[in-house]
Amino acid sequence: MKLICCSVFLALMGSISMDVHAAGSVLKVKCEDKDVGAEITINGVFKGECPLTVQVEAGTVQLKLLKKIDASHEGVFEQTFRIGDGVIKNVEAVLSVRLNAEAQRHENERLATEAARREEEHMAVERAEAAKRAEAARREEERLDRVSEENKRAATRAGQIIKDCATCTDMVIIPSGEFKMGVKPGHSVQVNAFVLGKTEITQGQWRAVMGNNPSGFSSCGDDCPVELVSWNDAQAFIQKLNAKTGKQYRLPSEAEWEYACRAGGQHEYCGSDSIDTVAWYDDNSGKGWFSKGSTHPVSRKQPNAFGLYDMTGNVWEWVEDSYHDSYNGAPTDGSAWQGDGAKRVLRGGSWSFGPQFARAANRGGFEPAKRNYGIGFRVARMLP
Repeated sequence: MKLICCSVFLALMGSISMDVHAAGSVLKVKCEDKDVGAEITINGVFKGECPLTVQVEAGTVQLKLLKKIDASHEGVFEQTFRIGDGVIKNVEAVLSVRLNAEAQRHENERLATEAARREEEHMAVERAEAAKRAEAARREEERLDRVSEENKRAATRAGQIIKDCATCTDMVIIPSGEFKMGVKPGHSVQVNAFVLGKTEITQGQWRAVMGNNPSGFSSCGDDCPVELVSWNDAQAFIQKLNAKTGKQYRLPSEAEWEYACRAGGQHEYCGSDSIDTVAWYDDNSGKGWFSKGSTHPVSRKQPNAFGLYDMTGNVWEWVEDSYHDSYNGAPTDGSAWQGDGAKRVLRGGSWSFGPQFARAANRGGFEPAKRNYGIGFRVARMLP
């Protein structure tokens, strides 16, 4: 009897010992109320639903909780950690919402389709931009071809007079060319052929277009240059002249003006080194503002080599450009140099200013809305 009892006791002790060893480590998984019931897998093996207390072997544990939310979404929690032998591990699992596999597949397909659509749209835009660039390049090439042809024709017609209406100013064809602009040595500018007024706009020509005469020296007559006109007034005149003739008149650029003034030479004044031969200025026009001086009829002095009169003296001439203190950054293709427009460039000197202001390279700036007894303009346009 005693032997039997001892055997039973030993058997029980062995069983208890084996259960303690089998217990290993303990993992306690808790989750928020909304996530209760989430399926738990450990190392890829389903173990039950959250919350759950489960025995695990010591080592690496890959914990995953998964719960269906709706047809497209599921909650998931994943964590990998190491657990020692005989340890109790507590995990507070907070599930994140994501698309389920089927919904994710559809979303991937949608994203792929959308990406392909965007890529096609991008390629379409690129093709359209490339076509625009090609068309712009073609048009520019055609324009340059036309300019080249116009330059060639102008070279044979240099100095020829064009008149667009009975009361319009005579326009002189100016050939294309390259010249040094500004004070020596100057900077090189290439100018395309254009046409420029043989004279400054006269009082009679202004009256024929505008119906009035703003000049302070109206008694000088219709052949005298119009003055007391601002840059803005000149633009208004040009707009009406264009409507009348169907042409595209404009003010010359500063580069065009100086190129036409120099007419292939490097004289101090427009067409001569002797100012008296080409210009009305203070010494031969009344000695300035307070001595009853005035403007003079156009074309009374010697023209320059292009057949242009009064490029030096008589009245200052507005050009298209904004005024800049220097030529740094100026265009080299003869086009107008725009800027803030606070001042516009004046060229050529006038009847009331001295020779130093009448030099071919001299330039000034004046507010575009202001008028003066010594300021007028001449017009230009492109060929044909």
